[in-house]
Amino acid sequence: MQSYVKIPLATTLSLLLLLLITFCSANDNSSKPREKTSLYGSCGHGGCFCAPGIPGIPGSPGPAGTADVAGSPGNHGPEGPMGLRGNKGDEGARGRQGPPGPKGIKGPAGPAGPQGPSGSAGSPGNKGDTGARGSQGPPGHKGAPGSFGRNWKQCVFKNLNDGRDSGLIKECTFKKISDKTGLRVFWSGVLRIHGCHGCCRRWYFTFDGAECSAPSAIEGIVYMENGKLKNLHRVRHIEGVCEKIHKGTVRVGFWVGSCAGVKSADAYTGWNSLSRIYVEEVPPPQA
Repeated sequence: MQSYVKIPLATTLSLLLLLLITFCSANDNSSKPREKTSLYGSCGHGGCFCAPGIPGIPGSPGPAGTADVAGSPGNHGPEGPMGLRGNKGDEGARGRQGPPGPKGIKGPAGPAGPQGPSGSAGSPGNKGDTGARGSQGPPGHKGAPGSFGRNWKQCVFKNLNDGRDSGLIKECTFKKISDKTGLRVFWSGVLRIHGCHGCCRRWYFTFDGAECSAPSAIEGIVYMENGKLKNLHRVRHIEGVCEKIHKGTVRVGFWVGSCAGVKSADAYTGWNSLSRIYVEEVPPPQA
């Protein structure tokens, strides 16, 4: 395969101009001077006035020269100016996750979030240890009246055989809890009068030595119209409720005395039997 050398256009034009000048000089030195007329100008003894000729046909390229040894690299030129910023490239693939970093310092507490829904009830836990006894709290509000528990007592006497006609027969001491309650009392035992006509005796209760006044006395009488030869011992029952009695210790007494406006009689209490005084604290009456 043949190789061709490319000749620059400026070199080709320079060679053609040199050939034209040489040709004009040869015509001027000829032995027989003559005037020549051409299509592009005329040449005479004084000079040659020529117009450029028609360019010739380029010659065939010459053979390629022999390869020579490459020269040494030239010096590094100065760094050129920075080019324009290029367009942003496509995002690269996600890299692998790196190792965990060290724990950072604790940040400030964030604002409280909204209250979440109530959870389901858990299973009962184990019973804890008994805590220390707390200090006594302030008194509570006064509650509604409650039911009153029973508070009662009875004093029993055997074979009293008391023949007095007036005075205290027996006494039963009782401890009352409240100022608002009453005392229910009764006597159960033998009472009798003897040897008289139209005669009477009165048995009654006292509280700390005074008869009941709220609402009234608690008493019982034994009257006989025709009984001069009679000596009847009978079991009698005398009962009542006394109100407005203070709380605390109360002495409940059972006495014998005269009947108002009636002739006196021979009295006898508790003959040959058991006698009893019964005392019970009861709630206040209804309104």
